[in-house]
This record gives sequence, structure tokens and C-alpha cells, in this order.
Amino acid sequence: MGLRSVILKTSSLPAAPLSHQFHNSSIVRTITMRISVFPWLFLIVIPSMLCINLIPVHSKCVEDQRTLLLQLRNSFTFNPAISTKLVYWNETTDCCKWNGVNCDKDDHVIGLDLSYESISSGIDNTSSLFSLQFLQSLNLANNNLNRTQIPPSLDSLHSLTYLNLSNAGFSGQIPRFSQLTRLVTLDLSTYFFEELHPLKLGTPNLRMFLQNLTELMELHLDGVNISAHGNEWCQALSSSLPNLRVLSLSDCFLSGPIDSSLSKLQSLSEIILSRNNLATSVPEFFGEFANLTVLRLISCNLYGKFPTSIFQVPTLQTLDLYNNILLQGSLPEFPQNGSLQTLVLGYTNFSGPLPYSIGNLGMLSTIELQSCSFSGLVPNSMANLARLLYLDLSSNMFTGTIPSFRTSRNMTHIDLSRNDLMGPIPFSHFKGLLDLEYIDLRFNSFNGSIPSSLFGLPSLQKLLLANNHFDGLHADFSNASVPHLDTLDLSSNNLRGPIPFSIFELRRLNVLLLSSNNLNGSIQLEMFQRFSDLTVLDLSYNQLSVDANGSNSSFSSFPHIAALKLASCNLQSFPDLKNQSKLFYLDLSDNKIGGKIPNWIWGVGDGALVHLNLSYNLLVGLQEPFVFPSLGILDLHANHIRGKIPTLPQDITYVDYSNNNFNCSIPLDIGNNLTSAYFFSVSNNNLTGNIPESICNARYIQVLDMSKNRLSGSIPNCLTEKAETLGVLNLGKNNLSGNITGTFLTNCGLKTLDLHENFLEGEIPKSVQNCSMLEVLNLGSNQIKDTFPCFLNNSSSLRVLVLRRNMFYGGIHCPGANNSWSNLQIIDTSSNYFTGALPQEFFLTLRAMMNGVDDAQSEISHLRFEFLRLNHFYYQDTVTVTNKGLEMELVKILSVFTSIDFSNNNFEGNIPETVGDLKSLYVLNLSRNALTGTIPSSIGNLTQLGSLDLSVNQLSGKIPVELTRLTFLSAMNLSYNQLVGIIPKGTQFQTFSNTSFEGNKGLSGPPLTSDVEDNHSYPKTEINPNWTTGESNWHSATRTRINWNWIAAECGFTMGLGFVVGPLMFCKRWRKWYYKYVDHIVFRILHRQDQGRKNQRRRPRRNPIKRR
Repeated sequence: MGLRSVILKTSSLPAAPLSHQFHNSSIVRTITMRISVFPWLFLIVIPSMLCINLIPVHSKCVEDQRTLLLQLRNSFTFNPAISTKLVYWNETTDCCKWNGVNCDKDDHVIGLDLSYESISSGIDNTSSLFSLQFLQSLNLANNNLNRTQIPPSLDSLHSLTYLNLSNAGFSGQIPRFSQLTRLVTLDLSTYFFEELHPLKLGTPNLRMFLQNLTELMELHLDGVNISAHGNEWCQALSSSLPNLRVLSLSDCFLSGPIDSSLSKLQSLSEIILSRNNLATSVPEFFGEFANLTVLRLISCNLYGKFPTSIFQVPTLQTLDLYNNILLQGSLPEFPQNGSLQTLVLGYTNFSGPLPYSIGNLGMLSTIELQSCSFSGLVPNSMANLARLLYLDLSSNMFTGTIPSFRTSRNMTHIDLSRNDLMGPIPFSHFKGLLDLEYIDLRFNSFNGSIPSSLFGLPSLQKLLLANNHFDGLHADFSNASVPHLDTLDLSSNNLRGPIPFSIFELRRLNVLLLSSNNLNGSIQLEMFQRFSDLTVLDLSYNQLSVDANGSNSSFSSFPHIAALKLASCNLQSFPDLKNQSKLFYLDLSDNKIGGKIPNWIWGVGDGALVHLNLSYNLLVGLQEPFVFPSLGILDLHANHIRGKIPTLPQDITYVDYSNNNFNCSIPLDIGNNLTSAYFFSVSNNNLTGNIPESICNARYIQVLDMSKNRLSGSIPNCLTEKAETLGVLNLGKNNLSGNITGTFLTNCGLKTLDLHENFLEGEIPKSVQNCSMLEVLNLGSNQIKDTFPCFLNNSSSLRVLVLRRNMFYGGIHCPGANNSWSNLQIIDTSSNYFTGALPQEFFLTLRAMMNGVDDAQSEISHLRFEFLRLNHFYYQDTVTVTNKGLEMELVKILSVFTSIDFSNNNFEGNIPETVGDLKSLYVLNLSRNALTGTIPSSIGNLTQLGSLDLSVNQLSGKIPVELTRLTFLSAMNLSYNQLVGIIPKGTQFQTFSNTSFEGNKGLSGPPLTSDVEDNHSYPKTEINPNWTTGESNWHSATRTRINWNWIAAECGFTMGLGFVVGPLMFCKRWRKWYYKYVDHIVFRILHRQDQGRKNQRRRPRRNPIKRR
């Protein structure tokens, strides 16, 4: 064979892989060397010729393919600065080597990847794209194709096996792909445009769309509006896609239930249906998918019990059920060497313990169980999870101590907050976790000293230990290496002593929170200038004396401070904050700052100050001129500010001027500057004049409190008519007069309506019943003349009803009211003209006063109105009640406090036996009526009763011995009745004085003395609505004999009272301490009474964060 023929034959060989080409070249060279008849020079030239002829030609782009690609590029609008593919396409290079282009052996373009190319123009049916008939893979993901429709011409690309148009910017109806029968992977997911014009499957619907796509193995339609019921979409999938392995249909407006036809898809390995309102239970057959690796059902409104068989699927790697609060379940025992890598059950109702076998899941890297109902110990076997990276067990009921995490060397995140964990933190538990960035142990009961080892974690960024019982911080951790620590929260612990100097060595801190501890000593504010990046500083509520007037008190070294909280820091003057350009939150409340508020404070933060709290100081006024352009929250309450009410910025949302000495009328245009306000209070000042009509321009107002002033005139009609947004309207303790006019509309949102202690007349408007969420209605101490408001008896939300000291008349029987007053906990009709019998059915409707009716009652909380929840603002309701013969103002109405006061009326007949069903009743006052018959023995069932007053009636018979069972009874008055017999003996009864039983001529025995037994004068019993039912009225002053022992005792009492009342009146700090102490005592008493109820643990539920 001649050499020429060999060369030609070799040149005509089809293109081959590169390794084969080199092999052919060596064969030719061998043949050449064996031919000796040719000149040596020719032999030298021949190899080079062979090399030229053997260059593979298959990588050269076919001309028509290059032309089509260039036409496609020229039709696009894209950003060259972002593009990594199209920008490099040009005519001088081989198109098969262009970025994003793949060719086959015949030089046809079979793959095109133009993802992330910032393409911002659409694709129409005439595009050269559809002439690339050999195209097998097309990826246009993550572009912005101008919200155009998917061109139907895509259906002409018959060879496509992979099509990815996810987040490409398409919108509208998806066309039918009847010719793309070879498709294996289809991704039309969209997230970025789901709120504008999302993709949808209407016509064709899902069944028609999938009909010919029988080869599909992966289907991603996340964000496509399918809007189909369970049997529709499940049957559409199961009938058309027998080979389906990956199913991803998140955010598709699907509904449930999940149809059993889906069980036919036995090849399924990934099921992702998140954020569809399936409203169903999880089917058992999910546990029969033998190849299941991923099950993600986030925010699907699932309920029922989760099948434990799913946990047992050996291939399962990811289980994500986040935010299905009705879904119940528990964790089973896990086998050895399980495949599970990600376990997310946050915001579900899973409960029970964590099994010890969780330590068998050696592949586990993520555990998120936050805001569930898990309980018990955190098992020590978690120390076996060597691959664990992320752990969140927050907001559960875990108890005991925390396990060691030393073996989880790659851990980055630990959140055990809001549990019942306790004990000290061992020094070694976090040792060696070099990648740990986040530790959150807040809201537990950890104690002891905070170990310095926590400050030795080199990657730690956030250390949150607030709301525990830590009592010490190692004074020296200056050698600890925490170069990245930016947040340190030690607030609400028991830390004492001076602030450790080592804290000032944490130079990278952005956030330092030390509030609500027992830290003491004096400290210069300039010390904190060591933190050059500090943005948030909170030293509030310690025993510190912060000196803001040091040698360098201008804060010039705080260039980034954004929030400064120095409440209760014994400040004597304002810190110099003039130069703080980024400060937007300033709290200097509860200090000793006097004088006027300087006008430079309004320019703090370059005029961007949003939150200013100067309450509980000694301020007397505002330095003029005052302009607060950006202020959103202004709290000046509890000062001594006098004069006129300052003009408000129009964007303000919260204004509290209460408890000051403003002595003017309310500006007529006040409402024009409250158009964005949610809260406005000027209570407890000396304001006069009328309520201006402009107040109704505050269209978003939720709390309006003008109580405790000297306002006069009538209530503006518009206030009742705009009650759609208004949650609290408090105009009590003023001089308002006239009728309550205006109409409460059907969408009334009032929860508190307090108009007590005015001169209001007329009747209660029937339209009040439109306020379906009303919880507190206080009309006491007015001149209202009306019958009992039976029209409110279906208000299931009403908790407090006060009608005392008016001119109400008639009976309190409400026909057809068997299911009414279900949440009423305080009712006061005292000092009116009510008559007739006490209906026994009435007491049966008071279900909130019965044990076990409302589980919410078992949790001690306060009746209050919450608003601006992100800022933790709420309005605290108050009400005046008569308890143990004394009028007391409940500043915090505990949800477990219950009271019935029907005193000083003209009720007659027997006391109904049904009163004994109110087992959680705390105060019962039926005194000064005309009640007859015997004292019901069923009152002995009121085991929570603390005050009982049946005095000044016509009750007869013996005192029931069952009353001695009332062990919580601390005040009882049965005086001035017609009781007979011996006073029952009991531990509690022996503590009551003579006055509890006097005026009953037939009673005898201790604690009555002989002179009291002989004295049976009765007080007058006529009705007097203006009577104060105080302690002096528990017994009548009918006796004229002077008892000097009593006078001496009362003189001593008066002097002692002066020592207590004097500081209360004139010393603010003593008054605050006293109120706090009394509240604490009342809270403990009521908590003790509540121990017999269901102990539902209070656990904050955070708003779920949207996840994908």
C-alpha cells in the first residue's frame, strides 16, 4: 500500500475522541518509518503534513448554526457587565466553543445554557432559537424576559429532553407542549414574579399539559398557579407520569386532600408541596415510597397525626414540615446508621420526648424543632451527632441540663432558648467548637457563673444569654480569643457587682445588652467608646450610676451608635448626643433628669431620631423652638411638664403625654397631626375644654386615652362612628355630659370603652352590641338611666362590665340568655335601683368563673390591648372594684381575677344555689339589698373565694358549716341580718372580728363578745346610689357610746398610715416601689389560687418566618 493512499484514508476517517486521534497518529508514523525509498527530507516533511491532516474537524461550528446563534444573541437585550456568555460570542471563533453552547459530533448545537445572563427582552415565535432543531437541552433560567408569555413555538423543539425556564421572567398561561415527548426534566418554577403576573395553568389545565410528557422524571412547577383540588392534580400526575422521581409543586394554589392515586408513583424520591393550603392529613402511603429521599411540606395547613412510618423510610434524607401548627406527632425510635440529614419540625404540634436513639442518626446535620411541644430531657446521645451543624430546640418544654456538643466539631448554630433548662453550663460543653457562630440560651433557668470558655470560641459572633439566673461573670477573660463576637446579650439575669473590665476588651462588639441585672457602681459613659463599632448599648435597670459628664462625654468616638438605652441609670443630666448622626432610638427614662428638654435633642441622628423615651424624670418643659421632624415614638409621661401641648410631627405613631401638668385646652387641630398615630394619651393632666372634632382625623388610632382631666362638653359622634380601628377609648374621670350619641358601626373594633366618672345621661346605645370584640365596658359613676343591657348578653368576648353608681332599674333577668356572658369575669352593678330576684340561670352563664371552662384562664396574664406588637407596646386596662370593703383600682386586671358586686340595690328573694357553681369566684358582694332566706350551703364550694359580703340583708337561719371550708377567705361580712345559732368553728372563721357577725341577735359564740351579742341595732337600708361602699359602711355607726380604746387605736393607725401614704404622695421612687411590691404580692396570691387549674405553660410563639 502506498503512502499516499494511507494518508488519504487516514484523512477521511470520521472525527474521533482525542485519545483515539493520538492513537491513529502513532500508527501513521510507524508506517512512514518503514518506507526507505523516499528521501530523508521528504520523511521530515511528511509528519508535519500528517499532523495538519489529522486535526479533528468535528469541533468546527456548522455555519447555519453559528448564524442562528448570532441572530439569537442580537435579538436579546442584556447587560454586558453581568453577562458571562453572550458577551463573548463573536463570528471569529468556533460557536461550539462559545460559553453556554454544546455541540454533538456532527457540529449541531444540542445544548444551550443562557441562565443568569440578565436578558431583559422577550422571545417571540419568530426567534431563531426555534430553528435549532437538534437542541436537546435549553436553560434560560434566572433572566428577566419582560413578563412575556412562554412562546408556543417551544413545542417545535422535538428533541428536547431538558427544559429549564425557572425564574426566567415569563408570565401568563403556559402553552401546551404536546410534541415534547422526550422531555425528562421540566422546570418552570418562578419566585421573583409570583406577586405580579405569575405563570398559570388554566387552559390547558395540569392534566392536559402533562398528557404527552410521559417520559418526565423531574417536574418543577413551583410558583405556577395551578389552582386544583386534591383528586385533580394527584390523578393528573399519576395518570401521565409513571416514571416521575422528583415532584416540586410549591406555591401552586393546590388544595387537598392528597388523593390515594398518587401512591402509583412508586419511583418518587422527592416530594415538595410547600405553601399550598392542602388542609389535610399526611397520607400513610408516603411511608411506602421506598426511594423517598426528600419530603418537604412547609406551611401546608396540615393536621392530624403524622405517620411514624415515614421516619422509618431507610433512604429518607430530608424531612421538612415547618409551620404546620395543627400537625401532631412524636419522634419514633431511630435505627442505627439512619440516612436522615435534615429534620425540620419547627412550628408544628409535635410533642413528647426526644428519643435517646436520635443519637443513631450519624448523618444528621440540621435539627430544627423550634416552637413545638417537645418535653423531657435533651438526651446525652446527641453528643454522637458528629456531623451536626445547626441545632434549634427553642420554644419547647425541655427540662434538665444541656448535653455536651464537643464531638460536633463543625457546629455553627445552637439555639436552646425559651425552655425550662436549668443548672450551670459546664466549662467543657462547648470546648473545641471552632466553627460555632451563634449561641442562644435565653429564657431558661441556667444559673451559676457564665463560663469564660464561651469567650474562647474563635468564630463566635452572637452570644445570647438573657433571661436566666446567671449570677456571675468571670472577671478575667481578656485572654479569650473572640475576634468576631459582635453581639453580647446578658440582660435580665442576676449579675452583680461592677461591670467586668474584661468586657471592654471585646472591641468588635456591635450590640451590648446588660439591662435588668444587679450590676452596681459608678461608670463613665466614655468607657464604652472603646467599642468603635458599637451600634446598640443597653445598661438600663441596674443599680449603676452612669456619669454622662466625663472629660469626653460628647460621644465623638461613637460614630455608629444607633440605639442607646440608659433607663434607670441615675442620670442627672442629658448626655451630649449632638454629634450622633446615626442615633434613632434613645431611652433615658426613669432617671433624675430635670429642667427643660433641650431643643438640640430633636436634631439627633441628623433629624432621623425615631424613638425617644424620657418618661419618669423630673422634666418641667420643652425648650423652644422644638421641631421633631422624623419622630415616630415620643414618650414623655410621668414628668412635671406644664404649659401647652407641643405640636406633633405628622408621621408620629405613638405619643404619651400622660401624668404631667399640662394645663391648657387640647389644640383644635390636634387630630391633623395624628393621621399616622396608633396611640395617643394625655390622661391625668389638667386639660380643660372640649374634645376637638379633629381627633377623628386620626384614622389609624387604636388607643385614645384622655381620662383623668377636666374635659367638658359632649363626646364627639365621630369617635363612635370611627371605632373600626379604635381598640381602646378611655374618657373616664372627666366632666363630660350629655347622652352617648352616635352609632357604633357593624365593623366596630373596640375592645375597651371606659367612660366612668363623668356626667353622662340617657341610655346605653344599642349599637354597642356591634362591637363584637368588646372586653371592657365601664360606665360606672354617671347619671345613666336605663335597664340592664341584656342586648350585650351574646358578646362572648366581654370580660368586664361596670355599671355602678348610675340610675339603672328593673331586673337583671335576660330571656333566652342560657349561653351568654361566657367570658365575664368582673360584673359590678352596685349602687343602682335594680330590683327583683337574682335569677339562678344568670349564674350558670358565667362560665369564666367556673373551673376548667376556658383553658386560657389557667395561665396568669393581664387583660390588656396589644398594638404595634413588633415594638412590644400594649395598653393596660384598669378598673375600680370593691374588695374586702375597700375600693381598689386594679391597674393590671389579672385574667384569673373574678368578682360579682350586686351590692346597694333592692334585690330580693333567695340567693340562688347556683352561685356555688362559680368555683373560681374571688369576690362576692351582695350586701345592702333585701335578700331573704338562708345562706346557700353551696357557697362552701367557692374554694377560691377571698372576699364575701352578705351584710345588711334579711337573711335568716344558721351560718352553713360548709363556709368553714373556704380556706382562702380573708374577708367576710355577715353582719346585720337575721342569722341565728352558734357561729361554726373553723380555722378561717376564728380570724374574723366581731364586726363580721354583729347585728344578728340570734347569733352566739366566738368571736362575738357579750356586748356585741346584746347590741342588735340595724343600719338604714334604703338605696343610695351615691353611697360609697367603703369599709366604714360594713357596719353602721348607730352606736353612740365612745370606746376610747378604739379611738386610741385609730389615732395610732392614722399616724402609721401617714408614714406610708406620705411617701406615696410625695416620693415618686417610693410610690413606684410600693406599687410594684403590692402587684407582686397580689400576683403571688392569685397564682397560688390558680394552682389547682390546668398548668398550661406560657411559651412565646414567634411569627413563623417564610421559608422555601
